[in-house]
Amino acid sequence: MNSYHKIIRDGLWDNNPAIAQILGLCPLLAVSGTIINALALGLATTLVLIGSNLTVSMIRKQVPNEIRIPVFVLVIAGFVTIVELLMHGFLYELYTVLGIFVPLIVTNCAIIGRAEAFASKNAVWPSLVDAVSMGMGFTGVLVALGAMREMLSQGTLFADADIMLGEWAQTFVLIEDYPGFLLAALPPGAFIGLGFILALKNVIDDRLRRRSARQIQVSIAVEAH
Repeated sequence: MNSYHKIIRDGLWDNNPAIAQILGLCPLLAVSGTIINALALGLATTLVLIGSNLTVSMIRKQVPNEIRIPVFVLVIAGFVTIVELLMHGFLYELYTVLGIFVPLIVTNCAIIGRAEAFASKNAVWPSLVDAVSMGMGFTGVLVALGAMREMLSQGTLFADADIMLGEWAQTFVLIEDYPGFLLAALPPGAFIGLGFILALKNVIDDRLRRRSARQIQVSIAVEAH
């Protein structure tokens, strides 16, 4: 149980692919203009992660070490194609909005990194937990950045939600007649927003380390008495 807890914590926080490993920055910065775009690409990436991690874990003992990377890339490309076809068939408008960034999931270093660093060395269940945790961690950062940029640039939340969730979904207008903040919608705004998220993570990590250090000092003092 402790090992699974560590895997989940790594994926969601300690080793988060977006804010700890700093991987997958291309889609993170390019598609995070709105929550819906960010959520869609994050979920697509998570599905690919789950499929590739499970497959790599199952075939890890049959793949020769010399060709493991090409095989892993082929597996990832297969699952990306499946996700792309599903989006094309059932969420075509969303697929056109995301454009080239759906097939570019193949080049996401976070996915090949998990296949090489974890799935190729572990059994199926830990690999599944790792894939879900890493995917959700990546998606969470995407959505947080998307929400920040959408609120600042448009004054809305869940703009064009109907293209993903159906006709019942509506845009939440936070500020009527909002003039817009152009920087938030541009790539530099994405970099600045990501910088704030990274800074927040560092502040939280620093406070957690200080709290842990104080608890250790108190424990030592109690034992000394």
